[in-house]
Amino acid sequence: MPHKKVWGRRLLTREVAQLPKEILNQVTYQRTASVMKRNQQIICQRCGQITQQQEAKLNEEDYYCPHCLFLGRNDTTQELWLFDQPPLFPRQIIFTWDKTLTIEQAKIAQRLTTQVTDHHLIWAVTGAGKTEILYPLLQLLLATGKRVAIASPRVDVCQELLLRFTTVFPEEKIVLLHGKQQVPYTFSSFVICTTHQLYRFYHAFDLLVVDEIDAFPYVRDQGLQYATETAKKPDGQLIYLTATPDERLLKEIRRTFQIHYLPLRFHQRLLPEPRLIFWNNWRLCLNKRKKMNPLIKKIQTLVKDNHVLLFCPSIELMNELQMKLAEWLPTINITSVSSKDKKRQEKVQAMRHQKYEVLLTTMILERGVTFENISVIVLGAEHEVFTKSALVQIAGRADRKGEFSNSQVCFFYHEKTRAIKKAVKEINMMNKAGRLLQ
Repeated sequence: MPHKKVWGRRLLTREVAQLPKEILNQVTYQRTASVMKRNQQIICQRCGQITQQQEAKLNEEDYYCPHCLFLGRNDTTQELWLFDQPPLFPRQIIFTWDKTLTIEQAKIAQRLTTQVTDHHLIWAVTGAGKTEILYPLLQLLLATGKRVAIASPRVDVCQELLLRFTTVFPEEKIVLLHGKQQVPYTFSSFVICTTHQLYRFYHAFDLLVVDEIDAFPYVRDQGLQYATETAKKPDGQLIYLTATPDERLLKEIRRTFQIHYLPLRFHQRLLPEPRLIFWNNWRLCLNKRKKMNPLIKKIQTLVKDNHVLLFCPSIELMNELQMKLAEWLPTINITSVSSKDKKRQEKVQAMRHQKYEVLLTTMILERGVTFENISVIVLGAEHEVFTKSALVQIAGRADRKGEFSNSQVCFFYHEKTRAIKKAVKEINMMNKAGRLLQ
């Protein structure tokens, strides 16, 4: 049914022009100005951003929005087409999860299912099982004919979420949407997408879950927050998930969101606390085998018990280090993955199956990805890309799954930055609270 391509969507005139003409006779929709002029400003109806007219001029009559150009130019020559979607009906939902929630998880899940008109923030330590807490609510809403979406700023997180949800909801048609995918959109009652895809939905979801709300590019992006608010139905439920909220976020939402705090991991073990390893001028050591001993010996020690994720502050450094480690550690299976790697998804999946002993990576695996039997090394933890929340998330990759395997987290640093100190302090604070629940 071709009309399923537009149900619940928000499209520009030129996007509608590419659709089969018969679709418009099969659906109901509204048309509205895509960019509005008001006084000396223009207001984008797609991203909600306001721009001074002199900064957005196309010609004497027309203006464009500079904030959402990445979606294709939106200007005063276009209209926004807002497509309705039909009601869904109650149905049986097949759910095949063979585990049970912990007592603390179950308490939060019960609040979500009994307070479906409220907005919620789940603040849970990495590995606490935020995704699993959603299972009862998703079962309830899907069974009663509701439409749900789970969005994350990161493609890798979306891929991980798809794996989890297709496993426990095997009969559901779950649509995965992100900018690098070529599969055309079709209507589904269950959507997993990157947060940028929310710009293309309008009043579509009864439940919208935004995972990793503290991650770039979602954090502090007013356009994405506008897209989130307008993608859900006016009376729809909004749930935020995070392991590392900042004080500003908590202050902003405290009055309108219920906040649920879970400081203990699903398997009831505490977070591995980072070991800080000072390495003076480590960058100058990369080409000399003897001077690389601190890192080489640590890798050799860790791979006795676990596989290793080694985080690097840049792709260039990662590539250089991979070549050196492959030469110096020929008996260890080593590879690397970054945002520019065309085999990115295949390598991440291979790491899940423990086909590599050491995987060098950048910030793309900072969050939302789960491997079994993993220790973590951060090289150059003082680098500006390693913020406090990034370091906490990276540390959280260790000991997430499986039996206890002596997982370790090691921060190699030249300078003990504020971010390093705050990350260690936050992990210690979470563990202190987690001990009370053990």
